[in-house]
Amino acid sequence: MVTVPPPIAPTEERNARTHQIDRLPTLQILELINAEDATVATAVATVLPDLAEAVDCSVDALRSGHRLHYFGAGTSGRMAVLDATELRPTYGVEPGRVVAHLAGGLRALTDAVEAAEDDADTGAATATAALTAGDVAFGITASGGTPFVGGALRAARDRGARTVLLSANPEAPLAAHADIHIAVDTGPEVVTGSTRMKAGTAQKLVLNALSTAVMIRLGRTYSNLMTDMVASNAKLRVRQVRMLVQATGLPADTCQKALTAAGDEAKVALLTLLTRADVDEARQALRAAGGVVHRALHAVRVY
Repeated sequence: MVTVPPPIAPTEERNARTHQIDRLPTLQILELINAEDATVATAVATVLPDLAEAVDCSVDALRSGHRLHYFGAGTSGRMAVLDATELRPTYGVEPGRVVAHLAGGLRALTDAVEAAEDDADTGAATATAALTAGDVAFGITASGGTPFVGGALRAARDRGARTVLLSANPEAPLAAHADIHIAVDTGPEVVTGSTRMKAGTAQKLVLNALSTAVMIRLGRTYSNLMTDMVASNAKLRVRQVRMLVQATGLPADTCQKALTAAGDEAKVALLTLLTRADVDEARQALRAAGGVVHRALHAVRVY
C-alpha cells in the first residue's frame, strides 16, 4: 500500500528568489530579506474582511462577559502570548479576559518544546478546561495544520465557543474546524520553512490589528488616545497627563489636578475636563455608557 504524503504547505515550499542567498554578500542578503518582508503587508490587506469578522466576533464575546483565547505553538504561540500580555498595561484589560495558551506551557517561551505542537489531546484538554460557551477560540498556526491547535479548535466547538483560525495557508487542513479562517498567503520563506519570518510577521500584524481594533470598539480609547492605559511607572504617568492635554487643549497643571481628583482614572478625569461634570457624575456616566467616552459625553451636563 502506497502512502500519499500530505500536500506541502506554502510556507514549506522553496523560494525561487533566494536559492543563491548563501553565496551573497551581507547587504544583498538583507536586501532579499527586506524585499520578501515588503510583501507581507499586502498579503494581510487581502484578508481584512475576514479579520473584521473576527474582530466583531471577539467584541461581541468580550462585551457579553465572555473571553478571547489564543492557541498556538512555537513562534505562533509566542506571538499570541506577546499580544495577550500587552493588553493589560496598554488598555487596562482585566486579567483572564484575553488569554494565550502556548503548547508546552510557559517553558516554551524561552526553550523550544517542539514535540508539544504535535499533541492534539493536550490542545483539546486545554481548551475544554479553559473555555465556556460564548468564548472565542483563536488558533494560530503558519501551516494551518498544527495538531495542538486542531485539538483546541475541535474541543472549542464542542464547548459552544466560536472558532477562528489564523494561518499562512489558504488550504489549511484545520479550516474545517474554524468559523472564520484568516488565511494570509505569505508564500515561501526566505529560508525554507523558517516561519518565524514572513509568516510570523503576518501573525504579528494580524494580532496587533485584531486586538487594537477590539479595544477601540470596546471604548478603550478616546479618539486615538489610550484612555484605559495602566500608568504603572513614571513614564506612563507623564503620558497620562500628556494625553489629557492632547485631548482637551488645557494646561498640564490643570490636567494633573483633574487626574489626581479622579483617583488617577484618566478616563474619568477626561470627562470632567471636557464637561462640567464632577468626578462622581463622570464616573456614573461612564459606567452607564459602558466606558465609551463619546457616549458618556451626552449623559452629563452641558459641555
